[in-house]
Amino acid sequence: MRLALGSDHRGYQIKSKLVTLLQADGHETLDFGTQGDSAVDYPDYALEVASRVSDGRVERGILICGTGIGMAIAANKFPNVRAASCDDEVMAEMCRRHNDVNILCLPGDLIGDRPVGDLVRIWLATEFEGGRHQRRLEKIVALEQNNSGHANDSISSPSR
Repeated sequence: MRLALGSDHRGYQIKSKLVTLLQADGHETLDFGTQGDSAVDYPDYALEVASRVSDGRVERGILICGTGIGMAIAANKFPNVRAASCDDEVMAEMCRRHNDVNILCLPGDLIGDRPVGDLVRIWLATEFEGGRHQRRLEKIVALEQNNSGHANDSISSPSR
């Protein structure tokens, strides 16, 4: 799989380990930085990864900041991107299975010394279930296309 990775200063050590692990697993990786612990702005790295996922230059992306939350917010500004912050294997599996998440955002400050490889491998191996989740994903796409946040004809109201 072709993967783009990026991190701010709080995630670069984990990112470096992931690049090595992913390449050993046979994935093609594109590392967009950062490469040190000097303070940088995470949206700059989210832009590099999310733009490539958005337009299909890569299949998926991985972003790492202190909590993963800022990266997810920034990445979700791009069309066709579904980014989620996950800090355990269950969340990594479910975000793929139910939401077809294509950018995994990791919390560099919260993972600590836990091995992150298993979490990433689960995320990469898990397929989207489709079914009722496909209908929900289509509603999210309609919201994205409408970009107003208001329900329209293509989004049905919840049943009461």
